[in-house]
Order: sequence, then structure tokens, then C-alpha cells
Amino acid sequence: QVQLVESGGGLVQAGGSLRLSCSVSGRTFSSYAMGWFRQAPGKEREFVAAVTWISGTPLYGDSVKGRFTISRETAKNTVYLQMNSLKPEDTAAYYCAVSSILTRGTSSYNYWGPGTQVTVSS
Repeated sequence: QVQLVESGGGLVQAGGSLRLSCSVSGRTFSSYAMGWFRQAPGKEREFVAAVTWISGTPLYGDSVKGRFTISRETAKNTVYLQMNSLKPEDTAAYYCAVSSILTRGTSSYNYWGPGTQVTVSS
């Protein structure tokens, strides 16, 4: 079983920055990708970013490209999401997840963390 735990959420003013972390434990795979998604109240879960664990190849959603950066630290089994130039519309619960492929598709991610809340005030 794979366990994921997110941290680093909080309240920040528009234009500010936050860094989210997701630690992974339990079963690992020979090759997989780690993704970040977000979900605001009343909205569908949205792809934010993903990165392949071995090569570090990133993939971003259009709404965060140029503002967010995903990275991973393999020695710590941790993936990060650096969020800069935050906007009120970035307010959501942020989730990390594991997939066997690098993809934007929610259905391809098999394991999910409980989420961390990010609130951006205007």
C-alpha cells in the first residue's frame, strides 16, 4: 500500500508564495509519476502539475504554467510544488497522487493523499 501525506498549505495574500510537500511511503514502483491536483468547492478536480520520479520530467496545467514549479527529492521520497504569484482563484484543496504514467488524467492516478488547503486572499 502507498501512503501520501501533503503539507505546507495555509493562508497567503495574492501575489505571495507557498511550497507544498508530499511525502510518499509504502510500496514504490520501478517507474511512476507524482501529480498535484486541486479542487475548489463546487468545482471538478483540476490537474496542476506532475513529474516523473526517475527523470524529473515535468508537466503543467495551463492555469499554473509559469507560476508553479514541481520538483522531487528522491532521497527523501518527497515531491514539492512551489507556488508563486498566487491568485485568489488558486484557492482550493491540493492533493498529491501517484500514477504509472505522466499524464493530466485524474483517472490514471491510483493513490491519493488527504489534501492540504490553500487559501489566497485578495
